[in-house]
Amino acid sequence: MKVQSALLTAISVFTAYYVYTPLPSTVSEPWKLMLLDATFRCAQDLSNLAHYVGLSHHLRVLNFVSNYFDKHDPISSEHMKVTDTVFDGVEVRIFEPTTVPSGTLKRSIIYIHGGGWALGSARTRSYDNLCRKVSEDVNALVVSIEYRLVPDVHFPTPLDDVFTATKYFLSPEILEKYSIDPDRIAISGDSAGGNLAAAVCQQIAGDPNLTIKPKLQALIYPVLQMLDFNTPSYQQNRDMPIVSRFVMIKFWLDYLNVSHTFAHSLEVNNHTSLDVSETVSLRELLNWYSLLPLSFKKDYKPVLQSTGNPNIIQEIPALLDRRASPLIALQETLQLLPKTYILTCEHDVLRDDGTIYARRLQEAGIDVTHDHYNDGFHGCMIFANWPTYFSVGVRTRDSYIKWLKQNL
Repeated sequence: MKVQSALLTAISVFTAYYVYTPLPSTVSEPWKLMLLDATFRCAQDLSNLAHYVGLSHHLRVLNFVSNYFDKHDPISSEHMKVTDTVFDGVEVRIFEPTTVPSGTLKRSIIYIHGGGWALGSARTRSYDNLCRKVSEDVNALVVSIEYRLVPDVHFPTPLDDVFTATKYFLSPEILEKYSIDPDRIAISGDSAGGNLAAAVCQQIAGDPNLTIKPKLQALIYPVLQMLDFNTPSYQQNRDMPIVSRFVMIKFWLDYLNVSHTFAHSLEVNNHTSLDVSETVSLRELLNWYSLLPLSFKKDYKPVLQSTGNPNIIQEIPALLDRRASPLIALQETLQLLPKTYILTCEHDVLRDDGTIYARRLQEAGIDVTHDHYNDGFHGCMIFANWPTYFSVGVRTRDSYIKWLKQNL
């Protein structure tokens, strides 16, 4: 009996130690977030163990674990037709409201899911629920793109998939097939999907062969650059759930098909040190000291190494590729972009990426709505339904939908 009691006590202590993470009191429902983060870390630990013993790549295992209980069939309803199809070789899920009167042109939203370019799916319950809700409330057709994931592919393949599917959908014959108004189309995405949405918008804007352009872009806590991992939000939220600074760096390295041995160099900004001439002209585009509001800068200082490792640029040339880092686009590109919505969260390493992009777009003359949530955390919008319900998830989702409804 004493042994059982001791074992139970030990398990309880270990569980409490594993679950507990110090969090700011201002974050939405901190104890619930601790439990959610512990679940994610448990899945990550299992996937790393499987990788270590040689069963499979850790990202494949993690994606399998996270999606196994979450995949959702394309279930239609009285007011919603849901179908899985293929756009020029790229799988998509289409949410089509049936309440639009016959002969009336529909509004449309192209949605790109997040997950660090390696996780998630248009077919998971979380994204199925989000796109279904957006389609119902905006009364718009939603195309959710099932782009290929890391580690099976790497940059720029996910972006190419999104561009291919988007270009196919924007063709006059396909818009006519689905009765879409060519002047009322939005492109949207969250996290890594926000990165792809921003990049594909820039590609479309600069492509003279595409005559149909999106009316709007809507970016939800987007990943937009990899040149500075010491912005105030990266420093402030370096150990925050759901994505810490180190986890975000590893997602980047996996996306670019580069060894994790570079992680520490990126973490301390050795890749953009003052002796790396290729990054000098880009540094001003990311000058957060002049582009961020004082409330975000706080007392944080820029991390600029005087000497670093110039070889990193040769090893990882995509570090300077604007298709990977839409935030370093030139102003002449930004001037071509549509009206924009950007949502950021205080407790998120990516807060400053979105905030700087909003500021640069405004300076380029673009109409920008920037919604910031002081109690928000990365990924919160998809946590708006049981069993992962957060009040900030509902509030962010509803504000995003309201903006789309008013502006599309």
